[in-house]
Amino acid sequence: MATKLFDSNILAEGEAIGFTLPNSNTSVTRDITSAFAIKKDGEIYAYLNACPHIGVELNWQENQFLDSEGELIQCSTHGALFLIDSGECISGPCTGKCLQPIKLNIKPDGVYLSD
Repeated sequence: MATKLFDSNILAEGEAIGFTLPNSNTSVTRDITSAFAIKKDGEIYAYLNACPHIGVELNWQENQFLDSEGELIQCSTHGALFLIDSGECISGPCTGKCLQPIKLNIKPDGVYLSD
């Protein structure tokens, strides 16, 4: 059975939401259970909430993962910037590295962790 992460209708275009992954899925989480999703251009992208530089969580407040323009993911600790659609770091100490993506299954009633 697929694990529902959150309702589809709570994530608006241009917004991000943090969520917790189930502990049982260690093959995806590598012991990290904090994750987030962003809706951009009608697509939902999800990543583990861990900066590839030093592993800290990216958000500076609850559900606050984006820069002031809402165009890039920004690390609250050192300001690294990541592309929303690929997770690639384009500025900061981890330039060229990527956030770890989470595969999703989008259904009308919710967003699920892909098996």
